[in-house]
Amino acid sequence: MKTFSPTTPSRRQMSVVTYKGVLTAKKPKKSLTKGKKRGSGRNNAGRITVRHKGGGHKRSLREIDFLYNKHSIPATVKSVEYDPNRSGFIALVCYKDGEYRYIVVPKDMKVGDVFVVSADADVKIGNRLPLKKIASGTFVYNIEIKPEGGAKLIRSAGSYAEVLANDAGYTSVKMPSGEIRRINENAWASIGSVSNEEYKLANYGKAGKSRWKGIRPTVRGSAMNPVDHPHGGGEGRQGIGLRRGPKTREGKQAYGVRTRRSKKYSDKFIVTRRKGKR
Repeated sequence: MKTFSPTTPSRRQMSVVTYKGVLTAKKPKKSLTKGKKRGSGRNNAGRITVRHKGGGHKRSLREIDFLYNKHSIPATVKSVEYDPNRSGFIALVCYKDGEYRYIVVPKDMKVGDVFVVSADADVKIGNRLPLKKIASGTFVYNIEIKPEGGAKLIRSAGSYAEVLANDAGYTSVKMPSGEIRRINENAWASIGSVSNEEYKLANYGKAGKSRWKGIRPTVRGSAMNPVDHPHGGGEGRQGIGLRRGPKTREGKQAYGVRTRRSKKYSDKFIVTRRKGKR
């Protein structure tokens, strides 16, 4: 992490991830980028479903390969780059047939390293192979839920899952949350952990940097009027009163309330729920 001299009040607390010596390119490959309209927390009907989003610096969208459908063709890392749309770093790779793609780069992978997507690949950092071919205790990321369905799990900075066992057509995988989940043994996963593990340690230092990221201010419910929030109103600071517990702006229970459906389709694949859940 990089810290700063306290030349201003915001600099005193600010810390950022050190990019020097890690990133090797400043601009993305133009053929693999495109424009992106930011939804600012809105759904397909244009209604805000996630509050406190909006503004921020303009971004271009990097086309990341999560499908990994070029099998048995070695690929070489050409550059490691920053992606404003995700927490982990990305790498521009060139396959032996000359095609360029972006991937989420694992920790410790550098320019010049070679990886391959193959059922017969060695278990080494960056290689991708079916879960049934991966030994117990191995760290993996970019995990598929269904075979050939593309990487869906373990894609954020510093995250990894641990392969525990293979049995009866399924592989038991321990997630970062502590949940143990069964996944089809023919689903593919990449070896290693996602790069930029220091991401969660960064301190923005000032409100303005949150605005650059597209994060708008959060107002406490107790600071609102009764018409705007269940916690609003009253003379001075108030507790939650006679309510059963704290509530959201829409009047639903909040903090520690289970939101998962009691009969969700994936329940049968969960061996052990994450800590604090049943």
